[in-house]
Amino acid sequence: MLRTLTIQGFKSIANLELELGRVNCFIGANGVGKSNVLEALGILGAAASGVVDDESLLRRGVRAGTPRLYKTSFAGLRTPPHISMGITASPHAAYRISLLNPLDAPEPAWAYKTETLNDGERDIVSAGVRSQAKSLNPKAGLAALKRVELAEDNPAAQLMQTLQDYAIYCPNTPALRGIAPDPQTRAPVGLNGGRLAEGFADLQRALHADNPPGEAMLDDILTLIDWVDEVEVSQHASTLLSNQVPRGKWMLKFTDRFMNANRNTLTAYDASEGALYILFCATLCLAEYGPKVFAIDNLDQALNPRLLSRLVSHLAAWLEHRDPDQQLLFTAHNPAVLDGLDLNDPEVRLFAVDRTQQGHTSVRRIVLSEPLRQLLHNYPLSRLWMMGHLGAVPNV
Repeated sequence: MLRTLTIQGFKSIANLELELGRVNCFIGANGVGKSNVLEALGILGAAASGVVDDESLLRRGVRAGTPRLYKTSFAGLRTPPHISMGITASPHAAYRISLLNPLDAPEPAWAYKTETLNDGERDIVSAGVRSQAKSLNPKAGLAALKRVELAEDNPAAQLMQTLQDYAIYCPNTPALRGIAPDPQTRAPVGLNGGRLAEGFADLQRALHADNPPGEAMLDDILTLIDWVDEVEVSQHASTLLSNQVPRGKWMLKFTDRFMNANRNTLTAYDASEGALYILFCATLCLAEYGPKVFAIDNLDQALNPRLLSRLVSHLAAWLEHRDPDQQLLFTAHNPAVLDGLDLNDPEVRLFAVDRTQQGHTSVRRIVLSEPLRQLLHNYPLSRLWMMGHLGAVPNV
């Protein structure tokens, strides 16, 4: 499991260290740098794959940009020549990088200034290797090459694989409905929610095979969509869709429990977008071949506040059901998300994101201190956020 994330000189983040859990929720005003934390992990993932350029970043859901946008730039402070990031994982593996790209005449790919990979017992790649070996290509990561020499159970190999698979998902309704292409397709679903029908079909088969716990998990998912009696995936949806509607090979079909039996079937094109977002989150958390660590930017979009709280309350159990080391990072703006977080669970973590007076992104973990527990006797966590007790609110 990824534990300690360090970031220096990246976008609005001058210097930051975070201790991650299984479920990590980032709240704060618009523009404070929540998404920048998610993207820092995307940079590490690209570096772990051997190259940091626009293509490798876009594949992970990181917004492509020039060094002028990636490097911190604060009034009165010198722009650092490099960006530094690092991650440690339990038990002891660690990967750290510093990357260079000139502000003027930037290169397509960033250069590795330093790179370190450690499995808890030895350095597999050492930090000073770039300066010691002038013949090496500075734009190609050494750790990615060393990864193939390591045993699969080596902690460093597992860390590298986790980073390489990491991506930031930002679903949109047309892609979830299957009527718009997803520019970044992958298994189990694309970064914008494409292939949801295929991904959920695979999840259904896996959960049915894992009876009874899998069946109970599937029931939990469908319970969140109160009007649905059954969800199927079919190739035969032409009679339910207009010929003018583009569609993929597979389509989700929902049976509405309130409608007449001869007219109670809806496709993803007609179903509520909230139902699609629920299936999307469940598929990402529970699919057996999904990423071990992933992020969802704006998890709370398209969901009713009460449904959002219920969804969030299921996330930790869904993740642990598939893999005890699986992790999720997500951003949110709707206060209702907080009421689904069980902060008594040390692996469920809430982070308040603000900007300092200098404009630097500041991230503070909110824990259940005794004063906060006293306030919770009278108000839910969502109300306390709105009242300003947690910080992370706009100064307007």
